[in-house]
Amino acid sequence: MTNIKNDLILRTLRGEATERTPVWMMRQAGRYLPEYIQLREKYSFFERCQNPELACVITLQPVDIIGVDAAILFSDILVVPQAMGLEVQLVEKLGPLLPQPIQSGKDLQRVRVPDVAETLGYVFDAIKLIKKELNGRVPLIGFAGAPWTLLCYMVQGKGSKTFDEAKAFCYQQPETAHALLQMITDTTIAYLKGQVAAGADTLQLFDSWGGLLGKQDFETFSLQYIRQIVAALKELVPVIVFAKGAWGSLSEMAATGAAGLGIDWCIEPEMARKLAGNNVTLQGNFDPAKLLAPVSQIEKEAKAMLKAFGKERHIANLGHGILPNVPVDHAKAFVNTIKEYSFSNI
Repeated sequence: MTNIKNDLILRTLRGEATERTPVWMMRQAGRYLPEYIQLREKYSFFERCQNPELACVITLQPVDIIGVDAAILFSDILVVPQAMGLEVQLVEKLGPLLPQPIQSGKDLQRVRVPDVAETLGYVFDAIKLIKKELNGRVPLIGFAGAPWTLLCYMVQGKGSKTFDEAKAFCYQQPETAHALLQMITDTTIAYLKGQVAAGADTLQLFDSWGGLLGKQDFETFSLQYIRQIVAALKELVPVIVFAKGAWGSLSEMAATGAAGLGIDWCIEPEMARKLAGNNVTLQGNFDPAKLLAPVSQIEKEAKAMLKAFGKERHIANLGHGILPNVPVDHAKAFVNTIKEYSFSNI
C-alpha cells in the first residue's frame, strides 16, 4: 500500500492536529473545468462514468489543475438505482430521468439488491486505476448517495426541488417505502465496502435532499438508514455524512460514529459545532455562489470562514457542489487562500 504524502484530510478526520486546514470541493471533478467539457463533448455521461480510464482522467483533473488536498471519484449517485435494475438516463443540462419509477409495492419486483462486483465493477476498476495514477499524492474519496436521496429519484423519476411525489409515497405507502430504503441501504453498504477494498481512503455519503424532511421524518426515512451504513463502514475508513439542509439533526448525525459531517452555508460554524460536539470533524461551508464574486472578495470570505471554524477538526469545502459557471481562477483562488492561511491568524 502506497503511503499518502498529503494526508491532511485523513488526519483531520481522525481529530489529529494539522499544520493547516485541508481543502477540497464537492463536484470538483467536472463541469466548470474546460478539460472536462472537452471530454463531455466526446462521451455521454455514463460513458464517462463506466469507462475506468475516463473516470480516472476526470478524477485527477482538479488535483492537477486546482491543487486540492483530495481526489473524489468521478461517478454519480444514480449508478446505484441503475445497478438495482432501474433505467437511468442523464440528459445534459436537464438532469436525471428514470422513465419507470417505483410507484407501488408491485414495482419492487423490478428492483433487486445486486451483486455489486457484477453491476458496479467498473467503479472498482476506476478506483484501482485512480489510486495507481495518484501514486500517494493525496487521498481518494469514494462516495454514494444516501438511501433517502436515492428513493427520491427512484420514486419521482426525475429531479425536483420539493420531491412531493416521493414524500407522498413515503406517507401513503410506508411499508413499501421502508422495504425500498432497506434494499438501497443493503446495496449501498456492499457498494461502499467494494470501494474501500478497491482503495478508497475515505467515504462520503450524500443526502442531498435530507433537508426536505422535518426532524422526525429525517430520522424515520433517512437517518436510521444512514446509521446502518456508517456502522458498517466506520471501522474500515473514516465516513463523512453530508445531509444538506438537515443541520437540525447534526447532534444525531454525530452520534452515528461518522468521522465528519458536511454542512451548508445556512448554518453558522459556531452553531454547527455546538450541535455536533467536539468529537467530529466539520466540513464546509462556503456558499458556491460566492465563487462568482471578485477574487479579492473570495479571499476575504474564505479567510473569514477559516477564522469562524477555528484550528481544529475542519475541512474547508463548499456548502454544496461547485457551479458550472465558476471561473477556474476563482476556484484556484479559494483553494490557494485556504492552503496559504496560517493558523497563527486564528
